[in-house]
Amino acid sequence: MNLSDNRISRYWAFIILCAVGGFAIFSSTLSKNPVLPILASQIGADKPTIGLIAAASTVTGILTSLPAGLLSDRRGRKPVLIGSGLVFFTAPILYFLIQTPWQLGLVRVYHGLATAVFGPVAMAYVADLAPSRRGERLGYYSSTTLAGRALAPIVGGAILTGATWPWIYLVCAIAGLITLAGIFFLPSPRAFIALPDPSSSPRPPLSVTMADRNILITSIAEAAQYLAFGALEAFLPLYALSVGVNLVQVGFLFGAQIGVRTLARPILGIFSDRHGRKLPIFSGLIFTAVTMACFPLTSSFWVLLFLSVLFGLGLSTASAATSAFVADMAPTASRGAALGWMSTIMDVGQASGPVLLGAVLVAGTYLAGFALIGSIVLVSSILFWLLAREAKMIETRHD
Repeated sequence: MNLSDNRISRYWAFIILCAVGGFAIFSSTLSKNPVLPILASQIGADKPTIGLIAAASTVTGILTSLPAGLLSDRRGRKPVLIGSGLVFFTAPILYFLIQTPWQLGLVRVYHGLATAVFGPVAMAYVADLAPSRRGERLGYYSSTTLAGRALAPIVGGAILTGATWPWIYLVCAIAGLITLAGIFFLPSPRAFIALPDPSSSPRPPLSVTMADRNILITSIAEAAQYLAFGALEAFLPLYALSVGVNLVQVGFLFGAQIGVRTLARPILGIFSDRHGRKLPIFSGLIFTAVTMACFPLTSSFWVLLFLSVLFGLGLSTASAATSAFVADMAPTASRGAALGWMSTIMDVGQASGPVLLGAVLVAGTYLAGFALIGSIVLVSSILFWLLAREAKMIETRHD
């Protein structure tokens, strides 16, 4: 295969992977937003049980992301992605059989396998395809998944206005089938990239990858950001409603944030390709910390909207570089494991955010709770700056 054909093959593999990622995250998000609490309530779940059901898929991610990444290093990306695609297709069908809350919880655990496996392995596939321009390619990929995430609640709400919840899961199954079919069209990266053979190439022990200082501190920084994101997602609506912001305006707060993240990720990924990963991660963490602490200082919708945009920009600035930074630092034969390890730590952070802020709000104020979360992100930014070692400058040549 000549150089031109190689570039074309990688380009189309990347396009297919972005489309598959968009459908996959659309299907996953549609299954829970806004239908999941409605379904859980209809089958008799109380509020604490609804919370546990909602957290079930996140717990799956904590337990599964690392093994999925490791397996993709050893058996190849495509077979593992096919496994996740099967879950994307079959899990929505199981919702039709649910009659009790515990059954719904089990289905959510199974459905959580789809994104828990797909997320780190797809990122590793993108990193394989992009020996240079890695931040840019990961940024475009993330934007397509964010588009799917943003579209899902709109479609779900529209379906529920004219139909019942089973129609939601029928659409989820169709999107899952498209995801599975798209994965079959993906070539193995080894068809046009010189990667180590997964079954015979030497690789460092998993413990070495997990203990790598740069991978670990970057993963902790990402977890701190998503701790703030999880806390904000759970409690900003309640705070906004308490100061007189209406439900439609609350929707705009999160819509604007997702819009900024979708548009900014590729641009910020290009910036990190050209100027290094460390500065964007550090500055993004600072943005996130400061804006998090500022939310309870205002009751104005327009100021809250401005802060939400800044928060989304901070989240994008750091996240556009974190996965690329880990992919840069990880040995090629352990890239999937490294990204899976980062996803595991990130999931712990995101799941802990609502729990931590909720505990503070039992006895404290929104001001104290949001300031505490912002302080945690601030401390993580300082630790990252002091401990992380910048990767050598990424080439900017075109693949």
